[in-house]
Amino acid sequence: MKILHLLATLDPKAGGPTEGVRQSGLELAAMGHEVEVASLDAPGAPFLAGFPLRVTALGPGRGNYGYTPRLVPWLRETAPRFDAVIVNGLWQYQSYGAWQALHDLGVRYYVFPHGMLDPWFKRTYPLKHLKKWLYWPWAEYRVLRDARAVLFTAEEERLLARQSFWLYRAQERVVSYGTAAPPGDAARLKEQFLAAHPALRNRRLLLFLGRIHPKKGCDLLIRAFAKAAQLDAGVHLVIAGPDSVGWSVTLKTLADTLGVASRISWPGMLQGDLKWGAFHASDAFVLPSHQENFGIAVAEALGCGVPVLISDKVNIWREVAADGAGLVSADTVEGCEDMLRCWLSLDAAAHQTMRAQASATFRTRFTVAAMARDLIEVLQGDAVSAQAGDAPSLGDVSVSKS
Repeated sequence: MKILHLLATLDPKAGGPTEGVRQSGLELAAMGHEVEVASLDAPGAPFLAGFPLRVTALGPGRGNYGYTPRLVPWLRETAPRFDAVIVNGLWQYQSYGAWQALHDLGVRYYVFPHGMLDPWFKRTYPLKHLKKWLYWPWAEYRVLRDARAVLFTAEEERLLARQSFWLYRAQERVVSYGTAAPPGDAARLKEQFLAAHPALRNRRLLLFLGRIHPKKGCDLLIRAFAKAAQLDAGVHLVIAGPDSVGWSVTLKTLADTLGVASRISWPGMLQGDLKWGAFHASDAFVLPSHQENFGIAVAEALGCGVPVLISDKVNIWREVAADGAGLVSADTVEGCEDMLRCWLSLDAAAHQTMRAQASATFRTRFTVAAMARDLIEVLQGDAVSAQAGDAPSLGDVSVSKS
């Protein structure tokens, strides 16, 4: 099949959707499918040079919304040569521009919301939600309504998506999501990370790896760590990731106020071998998010055999809890503290059992191979239905009230 992925940016700092497109695209290409990518980035953006798939950069997009006049005419001319167009993300111009270009063109398009319909945003940013509501009936509602399918990466995400806007209609489908298996040389990678950060050697590391953003719960993690760290003088928290909102200064001040600044390291964004080395050097991975659609880093940690300590707002928490691949808590200081205390109090045998289960959970649930197979099954099934003239067979869900 010929598949086009469309998304706002390929900047690695944007997080999971960018990595998901890269990983799934490579897997699909290995399966013999043709995969291309279009983004709203400026053609000269430095991160495009190393992207492993063919990319068309249609920007630079204007402002946060990313409007570019090139998108719609380019799609109307180019999209008919693809079997499917996959729109990644909402609330930026790639989604509404795709609807403008494709809804009457006879080209099947699909939407991955990537958690952007989660009602957490509605509760946390009510003024922003009001602005979105004014925009919703004329844009994103139509994007979802006319998509061949709206693809959710977990059942939890699908159910939550119905709660944000009372005007909602979509052909819903839950598909697997995952990432590539980590490199196999764990000892070398661990040593490379510790050589780059020698102060962390011989420490019991708890790793947060992701965007430093209020929705990730970094503040409650620091508060919980300050209370639980007394259980083990050797435990050390690593908060690694890009900070696009300037929150790190506030968080470091908080750590200093709570007396744990010397027990927290901030290595910035980790990529490549250093990222994998950080996983392998860590005792556990911690993500107490207030909202998390899937969490690529959660899957990567599991793939490294690292137990995950996550909140029940990470949409794959049920799978983690059912498998015993980590611990789950509420996204509160108290919940996170209890989770950290529980982890620090477990004996070596319990840790080893959970490490083995983490690896097993990754292999059975969250590989990129399963993700690619699931996606192709949906696309090929729809192609057969379209040739037969059948209507979409997915569940059409309409919501008229919250």
